[in-house]
This record gives sequence, structure tokens and C-alpha cells, in this order.
Amino acid sequence: MLPIRIILHPTDFSEQSDYALRLACALARDHDARLVLLHVAAPPVAVYGGDMLVPIPTDSHVEDRERLDRLEVPDAVSTERRLVEGDAATEILRLVQETGSDLVVMGTHGRTGLARLLMGSVAEQIVRKAPCPVLTVKTPFPATSPVPGALLPETANA
Repeated sequence: MLPIRIILHPTDFSEQSDYALRLACALARDHDARLVLLHVAAPPVAVYGGDMLVPIPTDSHVEDRERLDRLEVPDAVSTERRLVEGDAATEILRLVQETGSDLVVMGTHGRTGLARLLMGSVAEQIVRKAPCPVLTVKTPFPATSPVPGALLPETANA
């Protein structure tokens, strides 16, 4: 079985990322692995006004940092939170190498066709280029339903 010591969870704070976070937390707990939460912020855009360059605010990612810090992770899971700036796919792949991640667990929007062609897919780039397994999560897990004919715990002793 693949030893899982470090799990990288890149997040864009979307609903799909939230589902992936839940799975990453469960896997980290079950394998006693460290969980690295990563958000890659887009670099601020320099604004040119005629002959003048408007300075980029130094606190441009304060809200991203606060959102990253608010992500709920069970106390039993050793967690590290990182906020970096740059191209999402490039920075995720760099951090996979830097941390020695054994697994990447990330959400995907599941775009197809023209939307994927025009926007690209960060998840697809990570799946193709990462040196470790990548688990992508598109939708929530279905609710579990009881198995017909299975004994319930309270009736098993009767």
C-alpha cells in the first residue's frame, strides 16, 4: 500500500474544494498524515494611468489569508497553511516537490468542451504533471443509505 505521510490540498475556496477538503482531512486522519492547505492567489495587476504607475497594495491578499485560516480541520490532523502568489498549476506543482507530498487531493469544476479549452484546467495539469497520485473531487459523496436486509446494531443482539 502507498504510504501517505503528506497530503497537499490546494483550494480555491469553491464548493468542490470544500468537498475535497473533507476527504483530505479524513485521509490525513486515517493515515496519520500531515495536511498542507494551499491557496494560490493571483498576482495583483499593475494599473497604468497615462504616464503614471499606480502602486500595488501590499495587503492585497489579506482576505485570502483570512479565508485560508478559517478552513475547518479536525484537531487530530496536523495542518500547515500556505498562501502563495502566482500561476495556480505552477505553484501547486512546485509545492508538491517542496513538501514531498505523497498525495494531492483537490476539487475540480468538471468543465468540458469549449469552457475547458478557453479556461484550461488546473486539475488536469496537476493530474498530468504531478509526480504523485492526484485525487480529484467533482461533487459531494452520495448520502449513504441502509443496505436492505442488513442488521442494525440495536437488533444484532436481540
